[in-house]
Amino acid sequence: MLNMVKRLVREEEGQGMAEYGLILALIAVVVIGALTGIGQKLLTKFTEVDTALQ
Repeated sequence: MLNMVKRLVREEEGQGMAEYGLILALIAVVVIGALTGIGQKLLTKFTEVDTALQ
């Protein structure tokens, strides 16, 4: 039993995948936030252009 616990502590493969998953999730949140802000500004600009053309 003690050998199995020691082996589980030494294995780091699962930890690496979890870290990559967390980094990917953080990047996704940042990208979604940036696109939301840019999307609102683009919508405003297109509305201004549409109004000016009419």
